[in-house]
Amino acid sequence: MPHDVSWETLDWSALDRMRGGFLSPGSPNGRGWTSISDVANYDFTFAQRIGWKWDAVLAELAARGWTPPSGEILDWGCGSGVAARRVIEWLGPGLFKRADLFDRSPLALEFAVRRTRELLPDAEVCALRSDPATSGNSIGLLVISHVLNELDPPSRSRLLDLARRAGAVLWVEPGSRAESRDLSAMRDELRNDFTVVAPCPHQSACGMLAPENEPHWCHFRAPVPKGVLAHGGWVRFGQQAGIDLRSLPYSFLVLERTGVRETTPGLPASGCARVLAGCRFYKGYARLITCRAGGVEDLELQKRTAPRHFKALNRSESGLFWRIEAADKRILSIDALAPR
Repeated sequence: MPHDVSWETLDWSALDRMRGGFLSPGSPNGRGWTSISDVANYDFTFAQRIGWKWDAVLAELAARGWTPPSGEILDWGCGSGVAARRVIEWLGPGLFKRADLFDRSPLALEFAVRRTRELLPDAEVCALRSDPATSGNSIGLLVISHVLNELDPPSRSRLLDLARRAGAVLWVEPGSRAESRDLSAMRDELRNDFTVVAPCPHQSACGMLAPENEPHWCHFRAPVPKGVLAHGGWVRFGQQAGIDLRSLPYSFLVLERTGVRETTPGLPASGCARVLAGCRFYKGYARLITCRAGGVEDLELQKRTAPRHFKALNRSESGLFWRIEAADKRILSIDALAPR
């Protein structure tokens, strides 16, 4: 059985060793796991931060009224299985009749399957021993999390082929520039077969990949759960792992296969914009990175133009989509919109 881990029993030396594995390509099992205990310690710490990013993505989808059209899930490259578990907890175990998990680490796969079965006692939960990317089977919901930095070009190509067989795709990556821009490229490879649900406010090619936007990347920041920053265990973990606990940048992609259902819920209103992370706030004005069908723009917003929205944007507390009017790179008006 998987080890139960608490802050009192956490193996700090194992975390140090695993962190070294994350920083060294080609580590054993991909992530430095040498035992089920390693995976359990990883799941209790590093994986929880990934889970918080998934919480932010799923909260957005819930607010927009989108749910996947299928009750079957495949978590590809599952690691400890935190992504699939978050999705199952979000939608409720009653929706799922089957869950498949795949990872190149047998230890991680064993841990992930056991934990998933705890959530889905009445469903079929399968450990896939061969890579489903090499088969031709159709897929319901494909879940992918934090894998791009581990894949060579042929592996990425196979993953794209796998995604093309899915009814819907939920994909979360770190908010770093490299992974985010790679995910944008994946989006453009898939957009002809899918409706882009999120994060994009449009179905056009990704404006972030235009040459003039080379300095930017599409990412967002997840909130840290209350109490974490004052929790002794998490504080020690952040210090020992060299992690800023306040920072949870992520990039993500949600796709629904075109034609799976008559109407895709939760899509943004036509012509709206989204404000991305990377904005800079100064005294009296801000520079906002905005994305809409016409492309990605770096726009100036004067505080006096929209004082209430200015404050909300600075705290990342406002609506996801905006109706923006701008001229000469200056925002003339900005209003929050709800998804249709």
